[in-house]
Amino acid sequence: MKALTWQGRDKVGIENVPDPKIINRSDAIIKVTSTAICGSDLHLYGGRVPSLLKGDILGHEFMGEVMEVGRDVKNLKLGDKVVVPFNIACGKCYFCEKKMFSACDNSNPNPAIPMLGTGQATSALFGYTHMCGGYAGGQAEYVRVPYADVGPLIVPNDIDDEKVLFLSDIFPTGFMAAENCNIQPGDSVAVWGAGPVGQFAIRSAFMLGAGRVFAIDRFPERLALAEEAGAETINYEDEDVYERLQYETGGQGPDSCIDAVGMEAHGHGIDALMDDAKAMLRVQPDRAHALRQAIRCVRKAGTVSVPGVYIGMIDKFNFGMAFNKGVNFAMGQTHTHNYLKPLLERIQNGEIDPSVVISHRLTLDEAPAGYKMFQEKSHDCTKIVMHLN
Repeated sequence: MKALTWQGRDKVGIENVPDPKIINRSDAIIKVTSTAICGSDLHLYGGRVPSLLKGDILGHEFMGEVMEVGRDVKNLKLGDKVVVPFNIACGKCYFCEKKMFSACDNSNPNPAIPMLGTGQATSALFGYTHMCGGYAGGQAEYVRVPYADVGPLIVPNDIDDEKVLFLSDIFPTGFMAAENCNIQPGDSVAVWGAGPVGQFAIRSAFMLGAGRVFAIDRFPERLALAEEAGAETINYEDEDVYERLQYETGGQGPDSCIDAVGMEAHGHGIDALMDDAKAMLRVQPDRAHALRQAIRCVRKAGTVSVPGVYIGMIDKFNFGMAFNKGVNFAMGQTHTHNYLKPLLERIQNGEIDPSVVISHRLTLDEAPAGYKMFQEKSHDCTKIVMHLN
């Protein structure tokens, strides 16, 4: 089959690789019909995440048709149309039973690698390094899906892929980020990053009752998309974010701040310059300017929610500021499984059309050019989907 593989820093390519096979009795084989490039895929593309090897198949946002199931799979049958969550969960461990699926104890066959940094094993992810299990990703013609009775969501055949594809990751991620803010009716929410996750965080904040949402970015096409959702926009290259948010909230600060940027934030100021230098020298992978700014801007006793991906240690982190303000933090990989059915219902009810974030539709063969475009933020690119059928 054809698959997109990592070939080195800032280089991916289409290769012919062996078709996946059923390994465990709980596996399924999915024929991919649609897949997408995620912002966190760009961290891999740039070689910023350890334990990624040449030839690894990328991609964690995908959906398709069930082609084969292991003998223990009861919830799926051949021909089912399914969306697959990006994280892999066994459904039976302590964390899965408590609905904390992204903390699954059993899905990662390489627990020793993440334990070096986190102290505990992380759950496995599709197409996201050997630290996260080494599973082949979904930017391919076929994928092996472990624990197939636990993850995939069957969706109606008559619903377009583009409306449900993002249930695999970015829609639940944006929704959980907003849910973590414990939004009360009329609350103000500031969202750093108006990329795909930020767009869903904005829309989710409104769905959960926010009165005002501020979108912070520098790309006009992203800010325009945020405005379409009702957000008030701030271009951080044109004005001071802290001063604007103070003005808009009467000197109090937003009730909640969401860092939807993560480890590759851009910005101004000495901390951003130092982050850039350390990232260039490969001594610190994370550039945390957006997170620092969110902590400064949020109101006292407010919440900072972090769906953006971070992978290492961060310096110049003013924890004293957070402590003295009484800031609440909520963060982590999304418990995607919890949101699949509820968010599918919101799509079917017409509350949201996730396809609005798509700017480019490509074939799998065009994926390498898509990565370069998305990385460079050229051609007004906001989100790339590849259709394989």
